[in-house]
Amino acid sequence: MVEVVTIETPELGDRSYLVHDGETALVVDPQRDLDRVLAVAEEAGVSIGAVCETHLHNDYVTGGLALARQVGAEYLVSAADDVAFPRRGVAEGDEVKVGRFVVQVLETPGHTPHHLSYLVVDDGQPVAVFTGGSLLYGTVGRTDLIGPEVTEELTRAQHRSARRLVRELPPEVAVYPTHGFGSFCSSAQSSGAATSTVGDEARSNLAAQVEDEDEFVRVLLAGLTAYPRYYAHMGRLNREGPEAVSLDPPAPVDPEELARRIRAGEWVVDLRQRRAYAKDHLSGTVGIEMGTLFSTYLGWVAPFEGPITLVGDRPEDVAAARRQLVRIGIDRQLSGAAVGSLDTLAAGVERRSYPVSDFAGVVAAGGPGAVTVLDVRREDERRASFIEGSLHVPLQDLEQRLGELPRTTLWVHCAAGFRAAIAASVLDRAGFDVVLVDDDFQRAAQVGLPVVPGRQ
Repeated sequence: MVEVVTIETPELGDRSYLVHDGETALVVDPQRDLDRVLAVAEEAGVSIGAVCETHLHNDYVTGGLALARQVGAEYLVSAADDVAFPRRGVAEGDEVKVGRFVVQVLETPGHTPHHLSYLVVDDGQPVAVFTGGSLLYGTVGRTDLIGPEVTEELTRAQHRSARRLVRELPPEVAVYPTHGFGSFCSSAQSSGAATSTVGDEARSNLAAQVEDEDEFVRVLLAGLTAYPRYYAHMGRLNREGPEAVSLDPPAPVDPEELARRIRAGEWVVDLRQRRAYAKDHLSGTVGIEMGTLFSTYLGWVAPFEGPITLVGDRPEDVAAARRQLVRIGIDRQLSGAAVGSLDTLAAGVERRSYPVSDFAGVVAAGGPGAVTVLDVRREDERRASFIEGSLHVPLQDLEQRLGELPRTTLWVHCAAGFRAAIAASVLDRAGFDVVLVDDDFQRAAQVGLPVVPGRQ
């Protein structure tokens, strides 16, 4: 029997897979921190015979090439993709033997022009299909990441590809997508299911339910939201062939060098919890709390090519941050880390703080007529509803639009506090007076703030 082991990457909302027959394994869409994949293979007691990519990824730097080279496995990539490294180019109809099972290649364009799905056949029976960014749980992968000039064409292809899978494959075949677990590569929120089959998707998937292609295009494109800025660099890095990366600790940065980097205007990122940062931090730093969302939002707001220095209380936090950042290609830019208390790291750098409140605090301060409320959520969130009288600048645009904001105290909110905390630190770094509204947006109306529907 073929067994599928899921390797979760919740920080990016993705999954990789190790598929094995008890002796030999296929790895699908591996992330760049390969120690996790190798540990799973070792635990299963299997050797890796092949590594495959469903597509050239836009949301992370692949570990596929480095893994294949390290273990001496075949590396399966679409023959139609123009890449700068040797691989086994595969296309529709190809079959690859991996141990005792067979992998059939299916061309499923849409998420990318040369997207592939891989059907695993065990003893003549199809048992699992690895669909990458094509057929997700309840939805499909987004189609606008290559460029606006091909978005409609790819959306139509995505409709045909997803419908082909649910039409041609047996309903009992298990579906294993790469995206759809929080990734911005998803075109819409997934069903939230932990597992699915072709039959399940035939009954519930957006592409299966919307039969008319023109209507599917309209529905899919209307649901697309902003995606992280670092995505623009992932395709290029994956075409070039990413090399193996070290997870060793970043170079240590002493207090004097840290002060120099801050004064030079470099991005120095404090990993501490957002309320701790608000209470006491080094002037000129940016606070991005270490957690599941760390790399997505650092990659969204920080310059991709510029040097980045991390500041953390503990080496463990810096190590976790480094692991997340290598997945999105921020490894050469990571120029060091300073670890320890602020008392030991300050070296003459001014210490700053700002207040933390909630939506009840906004009401107590007089509401948006008396204080300036700044909403840093995405455009689609704002269109759903917003606090009447508030200003709006999405977090990813904030640093470029500072000149539009009034030099008054800004009460900054988002949907749950994480993005507002980053925004508050960016504003504080630029010399604004801020109050962090660390609260769930759904409470705004509950405490009496005027929440109104946005324009659709």
